[in-house]
Order: sequence, then C-alpha cells, then structure tokens
Amino acid sequence: MYSVAVSRDFIANHYLIGGDWGSENQPHAHHYIAEVRIDGEELDRHGYLVDIVAIEAALDDIVAGFRDQMLNDKPEFTGLNPSIEHFSRIICEKIAAVICPPGSGRLRVKLWENATCWAAYRLAF
Repeated sequence: MYSVAVSRDFIANHYLIGGDWGSENQPHAHHYIAEVRIDGEELDRHGYLVDIVAIEAALDDIVAGFRDQMLNDKPEFTGLNPSIEHFSRIICEKIAAVICPPGSGRLRVKLWENATCWAAYRLAF
C-alpha cells in the first residue's frame, strides 16, 4: 500500500462547552498541526497516489479558513463542542471533498493540539 502525507501548522481559538473543563471553558488558543495522510493501492497515470501539490493546496485553503479564528463561531461547529475529535473530522471531510485518489483506500486527518495530544478521523474512499 502506498502512503502520502502533508502537514500544516496553524493557531486557532476555541472554548469547550457542555461540561466543566476548568480553563478549557474559557477562550484560549492552540497551536494545531494537521496531518493529512492518504493510503491506497493504486497510482495514477503519473505514478502518484495523489499529487502532493494538490494536497498542500487543499490543506492550505482549509487551514486558512480556521487560522486565527474562534472555532465556536464557525458554521462547521454549530451545535457542536469544538473538540479536537470534531475538528479532525471536519478537516477530513473538507479534504475528501476536493481530493480524489484513484481506486480505493483511506484518508486520515490527524490533528495535534499540542506536542503530546492528538485526535484523528479516517474515511474510506
């Protein structure tokens, strides 16, 4: 199986809702790292699983919409606690909407919110 991955870092703000998480209930920032990984068995006619430049462009566009923003105010988080789990799914679904690998495989977004904590979401294609 082939794999290709791209990562980007950015800062975004949020606060958690629906529970008592101490300081996490107050607005604060995280320095996120979003890693997009695509795994598949087939390469396209150019020998690519997916062109890295296309993944970089898609991720740059998606990250730009969240960079320096309050996640709670973004429409993607309406009615949701802006957890890292929801955030990784939202980014994954946005990437899946613009990247079309050949054949079948998996797309995963792993989202780090600090040096030791991450969540991931995976889609089959």
